Amino acid sequence: MQRTSWKSKATSSLFVLPYLLLFTVFLIAPIVYGVWISMHDWDLLNPVKEFVGLKNYLNIFDSESYLHNLFFEGLKNTFLFVIFSVPLLVAVGLGLALLLNALPKKMTGLFRTAYFIPYSVSVSIVAIIWLWIFDTNSGLINQYLQKLGFSAIPWLTDIPWAWVSIIIATLWWTIGFNMVIFTNALNEVSEELYEAGSLDGANRWQTFIHITLPTIKPTMLFVTLTSTIASFNIYGQPYLMTRGGPGTSTQVLLMNIVEEGFNQRQLGNAAAMSILMAVIMIIISLVQFRLTREKKEAVK
Repeated sequence: MQRTSWKSKATSSLFVLPYLLLFTVFLIAPIVYGVWISMHDWDLLNPVKEFVGLKNYLNIFDSESYLHNLFFEGLKNTFLFVIFSVPLLVAVGLGLALLLNALPKKMTGLFRTAYFIPYSVSVSIVAIIWLWIFDTNSGLINQYLQKLGFSAIPWLTDIPWAWVSIIIATLWWTIGFNMVIFTNALNEVSEELYEAGSLDGANRWQTFIHITLPTIKPTMLFVTLTSTIASFNIYGQPYLMTRGGPGTSTQVLLMNIVEEGFNQRQLGNAAAMSILMAVIMIIISLVQFRLTREKKEAVK
C-alpha cells in the first residue's frame, strides 16, 4: 500500500516537473537575475560591473539624485492613469455586459465580437487608429468639430486632453476583455434570486443593487485587480501617441525605466526602479487579496 502511494506521488511529480521547470527558468531566474543586476553599477559599455549593494535603491529615495525625480515623476503619472482608467474599465465593462445580456440572443454574438476584436490587435495598430482620429490638424474629430464651427481640440499636445486621448484609446482596446468576464459572471447569477426579487416587487435598479451586484462582487474585485495591474504596466499608448508629452506630463514609469536602461545604458538603476515598481504591484495585490478574504469571511 505504501509502495503504491509512493509511486503515485512520484508519477504526479513527473507531471508537475515540466511546469515547475518552465516557471523557474522564465519567472524565478529572471527575477533573481534582475535583483542581482540592481545591486551593481551595471553600465552596458563598461565591462566591469561593480557591486554597490543597495546604493541604486537609496539613490531613488535621495531627493538630490536624478533617479528620484525620474522614478517618482513617472510613478505619479502612472498613478494618474490608474486612478482615472481603472474605474472606467470596470464600470464600462460591466455596463456593456449588462447591455449584452439585455439584447436579443441573435444579436449577442455580433455585439460581443464587435467589442472584443480591438483586444486582439497590437498596441501599435491601436495607436495608429487613434492618432488618425485625434490628430490636432488633420484628425477625424477635429475636422468634424471645425465643420460645426467649433475650435480644434489639442487632443495629443495639451493637458488634460493628452490623458483623455490615452484613456479613450485604452478603453477601446481593452474593454472587450472585462466585458466577457462580467458577462460570464452575470450568467452565473441564479434565476431564482431574480424571481424572488420580482415577487417582492423590486424594480430593475433595486434588482441590480441588491441581487446582481452582491453576487458578482468577487468578479468585480478580480476585474479591478487585473485592470489595476494592467494599467500600471502602461507603456505603448503614451509612447506611441504622445511620446510622453506635452513635456513629461504623460511620461509613465515604464517609459522612464526603459530610458534609463537602454538609452542611458544604466541597467543597475533601471533594474532597481523595476524591482520597486514590482514591490508596489505586490502590495496592491496583497491589499486586494485582503479585501477579498474579508468579503468571504463576512459572507460566512
